[in-house]
Formats: sequence, C-alpha cells, structure tokens
Amino acid sequence: MGEEILINFTPMETRVAVIENGMPQEIYVERVRRRGIVGNIYKGKVVRVLPGMQAAFVDIGLERAAFIHVEDVLPQHTPAEEKSSTSISQVLREGQALVVQVTKDPIGTKGARLTTHLSVPSRYLVHMPGNTHIGVSQRIEDNAERDRLRSVIQESLTDINGEEGKKGGFILRTVSEGACEQELKGDIQFLQRLWASIQERTKTARAPSVIYEDLPLNMRALRDMANASIERIRIDSRETFQKAKEFSAALVPEISDKLEYYPGERPIFDLFNVEDEVQKALGRKVELKSGGYLIFDQTEAMTTVDINTGAFVGHRNLEETIFKTNLEAATAIGRQLRLRNLGGIIIIDFIDMEDEDHQRQVLRTLERMLEKDHAKCKVTGVSDLGLVEMTRKRTRESLEQVLCEPCCHCQGRGSIKTPETVCYEIFREILRHHRAYDADSYLVLAAQSVVDYLTDDASDHVAELESFIGKTIRFNAETMYGAEQFDVVLR
Repeated sequence: MGEEILINFTPMETRVAVIENGMPQEIYVERVRRRGIVGNIYKGKVVRVLPGMQAAFVDIGLERAAFIHVEDVLPQHTPAEEKSSTSISQVLREGQALVVQVTKDPIGTKGARLTTHLSVPSRYLVHMPGNTHIGVSQRIEDNAERDRLRSVIQESLTDINGEEGKKGGFILRTVSEGACEQELKGDIQFLQRLWASIQERTKTARAPSVIYEDLPLNMRALRDMANASIERIRIDSRETFQKAKEFSAALVPEISDKLEYYPGERPIFDLFNVEDEVQKALGRKVELKSGGYLIFDQTEAMTTVDINTGAFVGHRNLEETIFKTNLEAATAIGRQLRLRNLGGIIIIDFIDMEDEDHQRQVLRTLERMLEKDHAKCKVTGVSDLGLVEMTRKRTRESLEQVLCEPCCHCQGRGSIKTPETVCYEIFREILRHHRAYDADSYLVLAAQSVVDYLTDDASDHVAELESFIGKTIRFNAETMYGAEQFDVVLR
C-alpha cells in the first residue's frame, strides 16, 4: 500500500495526517488562534542584552520576548575562535532594531528562538541570502545526482544573474532529487523575487512587526511533504482543494494530478483510524502486539521512554523474550516520535540485553526507523547505564502541547494528593487558625472525596482535634473544588 496525505480543513483548525502502509505516521494540527510562527521573519527590537548568557531578548510583538544567542547573530562564516571570544554586547545593544527569523516556536514557558541567518524555502530549494554556499540534502545519497544538482544551480545562477553569478546561497531539498533544470531555475527566480520583496518591506517596517509569514499548514503540506512516494492527497474542503490546485499549478505542478477532493459522508480522519491514533498518541501507554508496552513521559527538559515485556513471556528463554520485545519497541518508538512530534532530548530505557549482537540489532532497527523522519535525529548510542540517548530537532510544539493543557487539579505533575494527605493539611491549617484567631467554630470547604474521608475514615481524628481546641468543626462538600483545594472558614 502506498503513501497518502489527508487534509482536514475547518475555519478554526487545519489537520494533516501522513499515511504510510495504511497507518498514520505523522499528524499535524494548526489552529487559527495559535498558528505556528517558525519560518516567520520579523523586524524586532532588542529589549535586553545578557552578557552572562551570551544572548539577548528581542521583542517581535509576541506576549513573551524571544531569545537569540550570539552564534545566531554573528555571520555564519565567522571562525570558531572569534565566535567564542565575541561578547553579545559587542554586536547588540538595547533598543536596536534587528531583522530576525523564528527557528523554534514558543514552547511551554520558553519564548521563541531566533536567528539573524535568514532563509526562505520553496519547493526544491532553501534560499540563504547571507551565505554563498550551495548544499545538498544528506538524504540524497547518489553522488552523481548530488553533483548534477550543484552544477544545475551554479549554471542557473550564472544565467539569471549574469557575471555576478551567485546572489546568496542555496540548499537543495530532498524533493529536488530528479528535478530538471527548468524546475530548479524557476525556483531560484521565485526565491530571489521573494527576497527582494522582503528587503523592501524591511526598509519601511517599524519594530516590532512581521515582515514575512510562512505558508499555512495545508499549503506547507503540499510544499514540504508531497514527495514522489505520495500517491494521492485528499482534501475534505472544496475551497481549500481549489486553493491547493492553484498553488500546485504555480509551484508544485508534479503533484496536481495527485490532488483529490474528498466529499465522503464519513469524516476524512476516520479513514485509516486517524482519530483513534490521535487519542492514543495523547496517552502515556502504547501497547505492543507481543503483549509488551511502552511508557512515554514528556517533560520540559526531556522525554523518557520505558519498555516493559508486560504479558509477553516468549517461547524459549528470557533473553529471546527481551530481544523480541526490544525490537518491536524500537519500531514502535520510531513511529511514535513522528506521530507525537516529540523533540529535544529523548532517553530510551530498553530492557537490559546481555547479548551485544542483540543490542546492535535493536539500535540499528531504531536508526532505520528514524531514517524516515523529516526531523533531524541523532542517536548517540548506549550509555554506561544501558540507556539509549538521542535528540530529535524540535521546532514546533508536540501534539500533546497543541491539543492539551496542564491538568487543573495536578498542575501537570501527573498525580494528585490523596484525600488522607489533604485531610492532614486541613488539620494543620485549623491548628494554625486556632493559635492566631479567636473563633467560635470552623467550617471546612473541600472536595467531596476529602469530606467523605474526614467524616468516615478520619472521624476519630476529627473528634480528637475538636476536643483539643475546644471548638466545633463542620464540613461542607463543594462540587467546584479540585481534589487538593480547601478553605477553612472561621465562624
């Protein structure tokens, strides 16, 4: 079964699913009120320079100031020794206007990450105006094709710009493999016109303001995800489908025949069980076919993945059971990282294996799965503690961060205090009030589960406390109170 892309569009939200072999592999969500800003170019204003951190905060018009490091301010060709010896205060000052591009969306409590090394993408190329390098995606492995692509770009630049030759650098994207000279030359001309218009807007724009916005998700999907292996792209909105036809005719004509309008009564994300996969991707536990399972824990610092054999007992011995579970887990993890769009540091705790050959096979399986990933991944191998450490480039929020918010009861901890714990906190609070104020009685407002515990399991302790303070304590259940919330009212 081939690959396809499903695009679900509503006025409030756009969702895109990438299907491979009948299974959702990637899911992206973009909401009108919270559009991602990666790739956007702003004229910002430096609001604070931090020499101790070799960084600065820049106001680009968002709720939180964005962050830029000195390495992202200095020219890319700056020697390493000069980068390490140059202070941020030498290149930036407070109040200075600065043209920057967002490389990472604001995530959690962190503001957006910025760079002054600007780039603008098209179908086949990424244009880097401040550079002169011509690079080729590492995923294009054929050396002859890499040489051909470089040669086409160099010749096209000479044809377009005359004897001046290069005007900025270019990176040939993975989809450029097999592209003809006319297609690549057209991309160069488009990008140079786009860059000229950005420069004009920069001259007149005030800081902070947006200079250039990247395409919305539905159009980015056509530009970035529709490669040669995609058999069709189904869109459930007629208006979005028409826009996609116009967009593809102008920029990606090779996918025009793959576009389909989906008018079916069955919701498009019910195809291939995408809706079910979205719900599963929000959970901690991922079941494996063998009976084992994975546990994903996502924190601000890193994501951890724990593998367990569960109900799988194998047929021969323990080592075989562990090996098979780890192999299946490695395959599942590669898919889950894409599906959940997890980024940053990822620590994987495979079940301990004594056989070194088994370790190599599991690691190779994981690496092979990561080769399919659009995001840049790096596996550092197995640590002394037997953990697999890896990184996955994080530019946008994960699926969970887009669709969820911290629990109002546990504030994102993933656990809440027991009624018994809250009960003892209430006792301490009553004693605190007793020593500070002269009240006739006390009224405790708390969640129903806590009141039930106080009037049942802890009733003896309540009686002892009343005798000790010489006051009456009454309880009232509040339906709107969280499990840890309570108030002690003096009467």
